[in-house]
Amino acid sequence: MDTESTHSGYSYHSSRSGRSNRHGDRSRERHKASGSKDSVRSERSVVINPPDSPSQDSPVHNGEPLPGEPTPTADEGDEAQDDNWGETTTAVTGTSELSISQEEVVGLGKEMYDRTESFRRYLPLAVGSCVGLLVLATPLAFLLLPAVMWPDRLQACGAACEGLFLSIAFKLLILLMAMWALFLKPGRASLPRVCVYRAFLTTLTLLLTMSYWLFYGVRILDAQDEDYHGIVQFAVSLVDSQLFVHYLAVVLLELRHLQPCYSASVMRSTDGETRQYNIGQLSIQKAALSILEYYYRDFPLHNPALLSASKHRAAKHLAGLKVYNVDAPGSTAGAQPGNGNQSRAMVTAAAKRKDSAHNELYYEEADYERRVRKRRARLVVAVEEAFTHVRRMKKEDEHATPSDIMDVREAALAIFPSMARALQKYLRTTRRQHSHSMESIQKHLAFCLVNNMSPKAFLEAYLAPGPTLQYGPERWMADQWTLVSEASVTGGIKEGSEFLLKCLDFSLAVTIKGIPYIRLTEEYVDLKSHKFILLLQSETSV
Repeated sequence: MDTESTHSGYSYHSSRSGRSNRHGDRSRERHKASGSKDSVRSERSVVINPPDSPSQDSPVHNGEPLPGEPTPTADEGDEAQDDNWGETTTAVTGTSELSISQEEVVGLGKEMYDRTESFRRYLPLAVGSCVGLLVLATPLAFLLLPAVMWPDRLQACGAACEGLFLSIAFKLLILLMAMWALFLKPGRASLPRVCVYRAFLTTLTLLLTMSYWLFYGVRILDAQDEDYHGIVQFAVSLVDSQLFVHYLAVVLLELRHLQPCYSASVMRSTDGETRQYNIGQLSIQKAALSILEYYYRDFPLHNPALLSASKHRAAKHLAGLKVYNVDAPGSTAGAQPGNGNQSRAMVTAAAKRKDSAHNELYYEEADYERRVRKRRARLVVAVEEAFTHVRRMKKEDEHATPSDIMDVREAALAIFPSMARALQKYLRTTRRQHSHSMESIQKHLAFCLVNNMSPKAFLEAYLAPGPTLQYGPERWMADQWTLVSEASVTGGIKEGSEFLLKCLDFSLAVTIKGIPYIRLTEEYVDLKSHKFILLLQSETSV
């Protein structure tokens, strides 16, 4: 095992500078004691931050920084570190000789999750298909086994028995279509736990089928019953029971949650965007799934670039402040009399700057709105001119030969450069340039030209941020949600329930409130009470 020790999270130079600063604050003996304790602690506990962990300052998607975000650069001087420092060095913790890095642990867990993801996704479908085949094959087996095992001893089947054959055939066909419509549809999501109602219905179906098989084996197979009409009626009763179970499944899975009982308040953690939704009697994981579906439809696309503006403003404000260490040696008022007046003046200037921070924010927002309106006006004019040119060329193409007529895709590529610069400047000003690629803009332009849409219809997708589903799948983050709840996720929601839906860059805080019980009363209004008499005088002009 290597004996080389590394300091993770900070450079060796910064650690030495921190130790040198403590020499002036403490005595030599206390420094030696604390230094020995720190060295022991550093050998026993080393914190390694994984390189792929996202933060609010530098959000990432799928391990890559967002387009338009500033990429982190290496520090200058002695504090610069190698980009591959986590792969070329060995961390010694002193606790065990069989140690592995945190990156290996995370990679191992991810590999195991990837292996079991497809299995967990298709396991419910496989179990449902097997149960469905058992349900459909059992009545047919009840009818065929007596005819195969003791055909000579069976009584003749009359017209009533043959009518039951027709009833079983149509009921099984209806049951097959109903099972296909309810259970065999593609899954919308992968839930962390098993759905309680689905597990209950599957267990009930298996118990019902096994009970019929047990009765059939004891009373018919062992005794070799000769009454074939009674056997057919027994199979008909099984099919009827299965239809009633399917009706129960429709009530529990599709109809129970349609009645709204609760109001869910959903708030995004980064920008405070809030929506209200009415939901019914659902479990926590089912409610989380419904809220995520509403989120992709109603919430505007999350834009981390807009959040970085406030952080830059706060960093600019903090850069104008100066911090003085009054406990440092040589900073006393008796040693340097002029430092006190200078420090007091700097503090006064910083206080005035803090009081005028709201003015700076006001003028900054006003300037930003002015620049946005300016870019918007230029973009609208450029798009209208391009569409006017297309309409003029379309009229000219009516008199041109078929070989000279341009395709819609070619027309979109031809007029796109005239509006590309204005559109690019507007998207950069509004910090939404990473949400629209050149290919998607050209495709949208061709779609508008084919359907003869107006310039305003084309600009609607870029003048205001749309919902998440309006953009490409790379912006959806559909496989990166985590449900955090103190209560069991299979339990039903109730008044005051709270849970969190965490994503890579932000989270959705969900609070459940019950819809109040509304009581309406009726008040009868007599129609005669609305009648009145108008008395006219001779002096009036009426």
